This record gives sequence, structure tokens and C-alpha cells, in this order.
Amino acid sequence: MAQCFILAVAAVAVAYGATPADAATAKREAFGSMPDGTPVEAVVLTGANGVSARIMTLGATLQSFDAPDRSGRIADITLGYDDVASYVAHPNFWGQTVGRYANRIAGGRFVLDGKTYQLPLNDKTNSLHGGAVGFDKKVWKIVSVASGAQAKVVLALTSPAGDQGYPGTLQVTVTYALDDRGALTIDMDATSDAPTIVNLTNHALFNLAGEGSATGIYGQRLTIPARRYTPVNAALIPTGELRAVAGTVFDFTGGRPLSDGIRDGRDPQIAIGRGWDHNFVLDKGATAEPGLAARLEDPASGRVLEVLTTEPGVQFYSGNFLDGTLIGKGGHVYRMGDGLALEPQKFPDTPNQPAFGSARVEPGKPYHHRMIYRVSVAR
Repeated sequence: MAQCFILAVAAVAVAYGATPADAATAKREAFGSMPDGTPVEAVVLTGANGVSARIMTLGATLQSFDAPDRSGRIADITLGYDDVASYVAHPNFWGQTVGRYANRIAGGRFVLDGKTYQLPLNDKTNSLHGGAVGFDKKVWKIVSVASGAQAKVVLALTSPAGDQGYPGTLQVTVTYALDDRGALTIDMDATSDAPTIVNLTNHALFNLAGEGSATGIYGQRLTIPARRYTPVNAALIPTGELRAVAGTVFDFTGGRPLSDGIRDGRDPQIAIGRGWDHNFVLDKGATAEPGLAARLEDPASGRVLEVLTTEPGVQFYSGNFLDGTLIGKGGHVYRMGDGLALEPQKFPDTPNQPAFGSARVEPGKPYHHRMIYRVSVAR
């Protein structure tokens, strides 16, 4: 597989008049403004193999991710909007950095050092992705931009104590770095001046056929190296069980087409989530270096996406709540099955379920999550 990947990169690089050894570039540009006039910028990271990523300061968002197919044709493989006004008027979690706590916290409530904290309920009875005004809705500051072996942008945000109900002032940085081999590395770091909880991830929705493709994602094949997952209750909160995937539509260990199981209402978990919207317990667990969390393949285009992470879980969401009411890039109507999310993270509701581990961050014990989106071409 490694040899196939190297050959694919070389072939695409030649087609674009470059070699894999060429330096990746970073270009800073204006991208509009917020309703109050606050400017929004973007940084475009471009590799020699035709892969590029646009990072927007609103939400520290992966606004676009362009990748070639086996014929060298470039397509944007992430869902989103073309302008800031749409991100503001019709917010969704499309490529944003989500936090302070990605995924759901039951009742929006958790206890830390004997004190109960209440968060906004922006997902019916739960707090989702940090609350009603999470990190996805903030304009981040660009700290630095650099070209070289990796094209890089570093963004920073200060979340004051009490922000969305969370304790402690949190200093956060997100670093996007693209190399010439199709790997977009995302480093998420945070320090706090008081005990708090943190769980950060990127919430890109992918379609390897290209966003807005009429074929959607159902013909694509997904592999997740996880022998267990966390089933959920009717509110999409994990029950605490770590259930075996063997013999169920949750078994992606050997790879399966997304068309296989997404409408299988005989599985109560599929009925609850309207498809897959579940955390998978990665066999590798939490690791010092990123390990494989998921592999998505599109046989038609040849595009392959690998997601790697240092975290112990990955939330697989099959775009079940895309209902045709939102108009995305290029005027495309996004409907169910037009994109999927693979979100590396700690398990949902970990602060209320000690068996899942800890999401605690405190002075002297910073938070770090490294995740990688790696694209390649299968011949």
C-alpha cells in the first residue's frame, strides 16, 4: 500500500509540473467579515501533489480540502459554504474546530472537584460541541504562517473562565500543517489556569466523490479498527456499555460499503441514530503517536482518506440530519448521505462516566491532540 501511495503522489505531482520534493506553500488571504465588521481571513496550504487545504479563522475551520482522483482531477472533498455570511446565518459543524468539549454531555452538566457546572443545552437535553457559542463560532487569531517542508498556519483563541459555563481560562492553539505527500496534520493544544475539561476535534464532513456529488457517500467503503463501540440511549448519550461490533452493522473492522447497514432498522441503534452516529472504541486506545482511526475509500474516483489520532475514540456520523434545507458550496443542496464525519476524540459524556477515562485538564497538565487527514490515490 505504501508503494502504491508513493507512486500515486509522484504521478499527480508530474501532472502538475512539480515533484514530491517541492516545498509546500502557505498563502494568507481575506475571506469576508462578521456582521460586526470583524475581518475573517483564510490561509491556503498547498502541496506539490495537488492537495490543498483552506483554513478559515472563523471556527478555525477546514473550509475546503482539495484532492486529485486517479486521473488527476481535483475536487473539494469537504462540505461547507462559500462565504462567511452563510456560516453565520446557517451554522453547522462543517470543518470547524469544536470545543471546549466535542460531542455530547448529558444534561449539559458535570461535576469537577465536588462542584456542579451547568452548560447551555443546545442539543435538546444535552450540551453539544461546547455549547450554543462554542469554538466553532469564534474568530480565531492567526499567530503564524509558514511555507516549507510543511505549509503551516497556527491559530489561537482565549476562552475565558465561565465561557459557556466551563471553569478556567483556556488558552488554545490549533496548528494545521500540510506536507507534499497528502497529509494534513492538525495539532490541538490547550492550557488552563484552573481545573476544567477539554475534548477538541475537527468536524469535517467528507465526500470523496467531491462535495455536492450526486452519488453521495453510499458507494464508498469504510474501515474502522474497533472491535467495540458505545451504544447510546434515545438522547444519543452512551449507556456506558462497550458493545462488541462482531455480527452487527457496526462491524467495520474488515471494511464495508456504507450502503450496507445504514438503513437496517432491525438494529435499534441504527433506528435511534437514523443511521450511524456513534463513538467507536479504537483498538489502539490512546497513544503517544497518531494511529489509524478510520480509512475511507471511493472506488469510483480512487481517492482514499485515512484518519489518524492520538485519542482513544472516533465518532462516525453518516450525515443523517442533512435534510435538504441547507445550501452549500456551489449552490449544492446537502441531503442525507451527502457527507460523513470521522471525529477523533475522547468518548462522549466522559466527564459523567469515569469508566471512559478522564477529560480533565489543569495547570501544569496541558491538553494535546494530534490528528491527521491523509489523502492518497488507489490505482
